[in-house]
Amino acid sequence: MKSLYERSLAVLPPVALRATNLGIVKGDGVYLTSEDGQRYLDFAAGVAVTNCGHNNPKIVAAIEKQLHLLVHGGHNVVYYPSYIELAEKLTKRVGKDYKVYFSNSGAEANEGAVKLALSVTKRNGIIAFSHSFHGRTLLTTALTASNSHYRENYENALPTVYHVDYPDIYNSKLSKHEEIEHCLNELQQLFKNIIAPSQVACIIVEPIQGEGGYVPAPKEFLVELRKICSQYKIMLIFDEIQSGYGRTGYLFAKDYYAVEPDILTSAKGIANGLPLSAVISKTEYMDQWSPGAHGGTFGGNPLACAAGVAVLDIMNNEFLADVRRKGKLFQQGLRQLQQKYSVISSVRGVGLMIGAEFRSVDEKKPLTELVTKIRQEALKRHLILLNCGVEHNVIRFIPPLVVKEAELQTALKVLDESIAASLTK
Repeated sequence: MKSLYERSLAVLPPVALRATNLGIVKGDGVYLTSEDGQRYLDFAAGVAVTNCGHNNPKIVAAIEKQLHLLVHGGHNVVYYPSYIELAEKLTKRVGKDYKVYFSNSGAEANEGAVKLALSVTKRNGIIAFSHSFHGRTLLTTALTASNSHYRENYENALPTVYHVDYPDIYNSKLSKHEEIEHCLNELQQLFKNIIAPSQVACIIVEPIQGEGGYVPAPKEFLVELRKICSQYKIMLIFDEIQSGYGRTGYLFAKDYYAVEPDILTSAKGIANGLPLSAVISKTEYMDQWSPGAHGGTFGGNPLACAAGVAVLDIMNNEFLADVRRKGKLFQQGLRQLQQKYSVISSVRGVGLMIGAEFRSVDEKKPLTELVTKIRQEALKRHLILLNCGVEHNVIRFIPPLVVKEAELQTALKVLDESIAASLTK
């Protein structure tokens, strides 16, 4: 009998680059079961999606209950309970006087956020950052600046977006203060030489860059960015598609930084695997978004919203505090491995959004080669890992947030063995 991977070759295009060839038939907590009955410790979580664990019983029960009531109503046609309940609970958790619009994916949410900013400000300028990733639609591809391959063959169709440097204090030759000043000065030079701030609708930033390498922005940078946006009446958008929903040990990374954006986007963990995303903004801005200026058929599906309500019920203060605690423990373990293996150049992250960057053992070989070997060795030992970064040389650790300490220790042990095996080959 052919495997799922072998069957896929006849019917699926190669455009979706996949991290493994595994065929998975079941998920449970932090584990996935393959078609041949093998069990894998999942430190990918569907790319930071199943934050509450695969097949979380409370979320499954909520979906099953909704399944027998209403599968689709169309939020442009009718109102239904799960949609309103999720909006009420989510906006209450975000802060005072917020409203939310639901769509399907992170890219859709980022598109919606930019459209909101354009609509409110009546300006046209859009600014994003180097090494960013915001999605794969035409607008979000234009926002993205982490890999030219994402833009290849699409350039003529991409809208204009201006990019400035994002502060990477882990790889810069400058001091932390100098790196922050450099990036802020770049923004001011953009205002002076290219586009006046009075023409800029929004600046979109990932508080912690995802695909760009799991690089947390220094708090001082985001504080100053907030001041600049307020000064020029530019809308500050936080893309929290990956850093949101408990991943950092806070519902959103904005709470870790204590910096409030004008617009916040969320997806991935919001419904623990069902397609759902959100554009969240102050009521004063949302109320200026005229009827019909944005929409969609499937956004805020009843099943996804029911799952979303269950997710928020799970992610209470105790749950989030435990994520912060486990994240610190895991980073401590990674730093011990860093002392053991000089190929680990840095360990960084917040909560359970953690990256370990690797340097090459041979300058003649691509940076990604060692990381690829380590991931392959880990997979042999039934640990699923993903990489990221502009050079693809960062391993990101994003297990379901329900992961236990013993499972974290297992992952560290496997990583240790995998690095050792990769260095001897």
